[in-house]
Amino acid sequence: MSSSTLDPRLSKAGPPRRPIRLSWSDERLRGIVWQVLVVGVVGVIFYWLWSNTVHNLEVRRIATGFGFLDREAGLPIGETLIDYDPTDTYRRALMVGVLNTLKVAVVGVVLATILGTLVGIARLSQNWLLSKIAGVYVELIRDLPLLLQLLFWYTILQSLPPPRQALNPVDGVFLSNRGLLLPFIEWLPAHSWALVALVAGLIGTFLYSKAMRARQYADGQPRKIWPAALGLMVGLPLLVWIAYGAPFTPDVPALRGFNFRGGIAMTPEYFALLLGLVTYTAGFIAEIVRAGILAVNQGQWEAAQALGMRRGDILKRIVLPQALRVIVPPMTSQYLNLTKNSSLAVAIGYQDIVSIANTTLNQTGQAIEGIAIIMLVYLTISLSISLFMNWYNAKIALVER
Repeated sequence: MSSSTLDPRLSKAGPPRRPIRLSWSDERLRGIVWQVLVVGVVGVIFYWLWSNTVHNLEVRRIATGFGFLDREAGLPIGETLIDYDPTDTYRRALMVGVLNTLKVAVVGVVLATILGTLVGIARLSQNWLLSKIAGVYVELIRDLPLLLQLLFWYTILQSLPPPRQALNPVDGVFLSNRGLLLPFIEWLPAHSWALVALVAGLIGTFLYSKAMRARQYADGQPRKIWPAALGLMVGLPLLVWIAYGAPFTPDVPALRGFNFRGGIAMTPEYFALLLGLVTYTAGFIAEIVRAGILAVNQGQWEAAQALGMRRGDILKRIVLPQALRVIVPPMTSQYLNLTKNSSLAVAIGYQDIVSIANTTLNQTGQAIEGIAIIMLVYLTISLSISLFMNWYNAKIALVER
């Protein structure tokens, strides 16, 4: 018996590689030469573009660099998550733009996922009318340009009555041409610390569930996680809130003069952008969810029905967990699309990073730096989404034994 048969490592090894010959007939040598040539050509092109750009900037006496970030912006911004004044620097103005972009992206991803999942399930409903309505929604939304939909929603909101005749569908909720106003609470330090306690409780619950799962794998004994989760995610924030005096002051919007005061307001620009992005992206997510559900073997449904399970329980406990492995990868693309499509906010006047950076480069003349900042912001957000979704996809993937 040969040594290659005895040692499995030798049986998997291929034949020994011959050295590269200095001859054009050698395939590996030709591959190396072509790669060096392509890299060289790309490098020359980039060098020419860079030197040509620098020369043109010098001829036109246009300053370069990011020193303008510390100059006074003089730029009014109507919607901010942090304190901002036109006398602040361009750096802070751009930070406001980044936060406004994140506000749209984060809220939009959550709402689009919920709406898209519901519509995707509705398309598979045994109710004929519900299934057809969901199908018409998907086909209509996906076939209309997103920019047209944003302009449609913005026009609708602008045509609403003024504040004095605002729509009041629910007590404390008002809808007018100034946007959507919702009741809130007067935010105090106690609420901030309670929020910190909630985040700590979420982290603690995750670590505790991971430890209990590891112990279950070790001894086969299931352990209840919900008591600890309830204590960490509900009890801990509640105790912190009580320790600070349990303040609770409702902040309900009310008409004061020609506009509303109090509550939390969603401007027409933000509301229209959010509606457009959510409804548009949800149409694509619905098809992803529908395809994921259909990818699960029909035998799973039949086996669960044979056990007497209801259709809703089958979908929630058996089908959707398996469908996630098919749903998550294309869902990542939709999250990225929603984030990048938020750059269309400039068309309806919402001041995101694109809008503020464009105004900045128009005022300062720093066009290259302004475009570079926009690219860096979207690249960072997109890579963060991709990293998280890839981690989650690997976590739920089937592991072959």
